[in-house]
Amino acid sequence: MKRFLSLSFSLLLLMTLDAGSKPNVLLIVTDDQRPDTIAALGNELIDTPNLDRLVKRGITFEQATCANPLCVPSRAEILTGCSSFRNGVLMGRGGERIDPKLTLLPAAMTAGGYHAWYSGKWMNDGKPLARGYQETRGLFGSGGGTWKKGEIILGRKGRPVTGYRNWTFKDAKGNPELDKGIGLTSLTDKYVADGALEFLKRKTDKPFFLHVNFTGPHDPLIYPPGYENRYKPADLKLPPNFLPRHPFDHGNLEGRDERLLPWPRTKQDILDEIAVYYAVIDHIDIQVGRIFEQLRADGRLNNTYVIFSSDHGLALGSHGIMGKHNMYEHTIRVPLIIAGPGVPKGKRSEALCYLRDLYPTICDLTGTAIPESVEGKSLKPVINGKQDAIYSEIYGYFRDKQRMVRNNRYKLIHYPHLDRHQLFDLKNDPHELNDLIDDKRHGLMLGQLREKLASKNKEWKALAGGNE
Repeated sequence: MKRFLSLSFSLLLLMTLDAGSKPNVLLIVTDDQRPDTIAALGNELIDTPNLDRLVKRGITFEQATCANPLCVPSRAEILTGCSSFRNGVLMGRGGERIDPKLTLLPAAMTAGGYHAWYSGKWMNDGKPLARGYQETRGLFGSGGGTWKKGEIILGRKGRPVTGYRNWTFKDAKGNPELDKGIGLTSLTDKYVADGALEFLKRKTDKPFFLHVNFTGPHDPLIYPPGYENRYKPADLKLPPNFLPRHPFDHGNLEGRDERLLPWPRTKQDILDEIAVYYAVIDHIDIQVGRIFEQLRADGRLNNTYVIFSSDHGLALGSHGIMGKHNMYEHTIRVPLIIAGPGVPKGKRSEALCYLRDLYPTICDLTGTAIPESVEGKSLKPVINGKQDAIYSEIYGYFRDKQRMVRNNRYKLIHYPHLDRHQLFDLKNDPHELNDLIDDKRHGLMLGQLREKLASKNKEWKALAGGNE
């Protein structure tokens, strides 16, 4: 009886300490994941049970947007809480460095009493340990491989591998772990999750900020073990806005992503890609579930803010494009789910927001000071129901080729190199199939959006020191 009382008291004490302690933060970011790839959010063909449960546990921002749809700049916006024009990483090309004067998210969290951990792919300049994170596990980054320069490595269906060549996992001392493969493999995301779990199985005296960056579903798309027949192309559907070819040069028709499949895009090629794309997301969902289960098993899940998103979406045949680098909804919108202490369950929000808003939101939710350099805005007022919206309109950009402004209904895209515009009514045309740019009935809205975009362009140019 005494032993039972002692155990009960110990359990009550642990629960009391947990309830009163500072919340943990788990930030999970995938790569190239479209916003329409979670079953609970409307995709009837994909299996994502762990993400589905997260949707039920928290709030989903259905209009969350990646302002700069390219891996490196998008992740720089998450790390800095600033637009690409402010943080120094606009083009996503070699040589760009994050402005050293900015306080990065992990540094803000460690200053707020958190232990900052990192697991997964690293694409920005420098290394995580020099960017505010205190420890890394499951770190996947460039260099360390044995592939020769110019060597042709073939992937699925005999296609040349053009992404993540010679990337390797690194141990805590930075040594390549070649036993885990070179480049993306069928188990890369499992190894990323393994690194996260290594941290979570450790007990610390500080709350944690764990940033997990999965590699999938970025190409080269490789079936995880046992997934080869999980999604059959014949059972899948083409995107509603599938096209064999984009109708004009949007500014990246010769880019690496666009060379993954030949022109014109065919129904069979796209369905084959969707099948393995879904398989990779399904496999990531399993890895996410492993992380959730560890937190649940040690009693920390209820005191952990879990944030799931992606760096941007992907065309995958929509509008005749394969990659990112465009301003269409399938690419600039991302899944964004937040769950944790005090977050309403099963809530959906139409509030326009950016990925860079995650920085101040995480700080706000955890009582951490938000650095003055942060441009993003906290989503906490929407989460707690005090506001329905943060922005009246939001903006997007890709290098010097595309500019975008959208409100809750209309979107205007400008292609400066062509001096061409597109106007879409997202309420009546969510798949952006009907360009209204020449429809005089929308002349007033067109004029308003063009004025807003022109004003924002001036602001961006000033931030970039006159160089866009």
